[in-house]
Amino acid sequence: MQIALHAVSQGYGGRTIIEGLSATLRPGVTALLGPNGAGKTTLIRTLATILPPRSGEIHFDDLRVVNERTARIARSRIGYLPQDFGYDPQMTVTDFVSYAAWLRDVKRRDRQQAVERALNLVDLGDARRMKMRKLSGGMRRRAGIAWAIVGDPPLALLDEPTVGLDPRQRLHFRKVIGSLDRTAVLLSTHLIDDVGAVCDRVIVLNNGAVRFEGSVSDLEALSRDDLPGHSALERAYMRLLPEEEQRL
Repeated sequence: MQIALHAVSQGYGGRTIIEGLSATLRPGVTALLGPNGAGKTTLIRTLATILPPRSGEIHFDDLRVVNERTARIARSRIGYLPQDFGYDPQMTVTDFVSYAAWLRDVKRRDRQQAVERALNLVDLGDARRMKMRKLSGGMRRRAGIAWAIVGDPPLALLDEPTVGLDPRQRLHFRKVIGSLDRTAVLLSTHLIDDVGAVCDRVIVLNNGAVRFEGSVSDLEALSRDDLPGHSALERAYMRLLPEEEQRL
């Protein structure tokens, strides 16, 4: 699947957050980078069809999202993990992920296997009968990742998914995301080392506009030794920010 945004604008009330943004997502992992307030979460919410764009077009292959009917069709193709996701505390982990599979129109005969695969991928197979309210923060975050990837959706939108994960869990997360070769994953993160480890492409946002879209190696090539950062990727990212934000 290819997901394309053409001249998309978005905002809240009288405030414009994104203006004239165009980008393309394909199978593989695309990092979404940018400082706080750059428009990352607004872009993800727009792609998730929670917020209809003020102007511009969103296409899921040949499906153009123009109304609630086409948005519902698109949602069946999307796995979405927001920074703060809701859940019924009385649900078991299996019930929670099964509900996501049902929402995504995973066929009933395939649902149990899809749920088991998602739980095993995030290392929650042994916790499948636990209530959501009893999970630790890191386990709950992994349940959210299982929610987003169950049924191998064509598009997975992950907004800061590694918040609350310890280093071992973050390494496991990279392995999980790297296994989703048929899914276009958009990974919003502040962790540059995750980008270098798992991502194929990068989109850098600032002030609601795309400052860079390309491969990780192309971004790394923009690095300059006189900029702050512990790696070439960090220095390249800093180069794309306004001059006043490059200072530490």
